[in-house]
Amino acid sequence: MKPQLEPETDQTVHNGAMKAAQRVLLMESESLSALRRSLNGDFIEAIDRLSAVTGRIIVSGMGKSGHIARKIAATLASTGSTAYFVHPS
Repeated sequence: MKPQLEPETDQTVHNGAMKAAQRVLLMESESLSALRRSLNGDFIEAIDRLSAVTGRIIVSGMGKSGHIARKIAATLASTGSTAYFVHPS
């Protein structure tokens, strides 16, 4: 049986968790705002080029970039593009 914590201890834990969650959400919202501000014509050009592809889209990367490339290929494939991840080695 799990021991019950004192009400003050429960409240302290809850307050700490709430503050941590609020900090994380604030950082994430600031990052999204910065990303929004950084979008420019390069983004539109990339979208135009990807949507004009009639063949396969190959995405490649190694290490952490490879993990991200796999996710990008999966996202493209799920939106109707023929996209594949190819390991560079």
